[in-house]
Amino acid sequence: MGLGYRHLVHVSGLSFVKLLGTGGGSGFSLRPDFSTYGLLLVWKNADCAEAFEDNTLLKAYKERAFSYRKLGLQNYKSQGQWSGQQPFEAGTAMRPDAPVAIITRATLRWNRLWSFWRNVPKASRSIEAAKGVTFFKGIGEWPFIQQATISLWTHQKAVMEFAYRQKAHAEIVKKTRQKKWYAEDLFARFHVLDEETHSR
Repeated sequence: MGLGYRHLVHVSGLSFVKLLGTGGGSGFSLRPDFSTYGLLLVWKNADCAEAFEDNTLLKAYKERAFSYRKLGLQNYKSQGQWSGQQPFEAGTAMRPDAPVAIITRATLRWNRLWSFWRNVPKASRSIEAAKGVTFFKGIGEWPFIQQATISLWTHQKAVMEFAYRQKAHAEIVKKTRQKKWYAEDLFARFHVLDEETHSR
């Protein structure tokens, strides 16, 4: 998976790309999940995204995979940076009843690693208990240091309930600011436009 970048450099219309590993256990863990990987692609327009379906690398991934899941997302809110840039341009207004995807990402400070990872189990338990979440997984570029998450929710209200009324989550957010865990971070919300799942 990590060798795929060289095949994506000159893909037409691709403005941002990340090849991602994932966490084991319930999804947020120091232990990696070597059976699951993620490919994050940001496109200039829908035509370029559709044309990528014929890409040799993507076809190779699909042929080797036991199963795969494709999400078509459109950003409606994003703040922060990822690798020194803001990759997600808001292209739509928030729709209260539409399914939502959340991507969070952070580069951890070296001298805060132990403090951060000591709090991960509590964060994991908080999202497991959240109402309206249908999927969540820890993803990342480098183990221990560059971490991200993706989660899927039934609608925006469920996201807001978790973000502002779930006590354990609120405590984690507070600690994030107090302990200055992150050298760089990003929080982005998307509408789920379409979804495909395939298995064999």
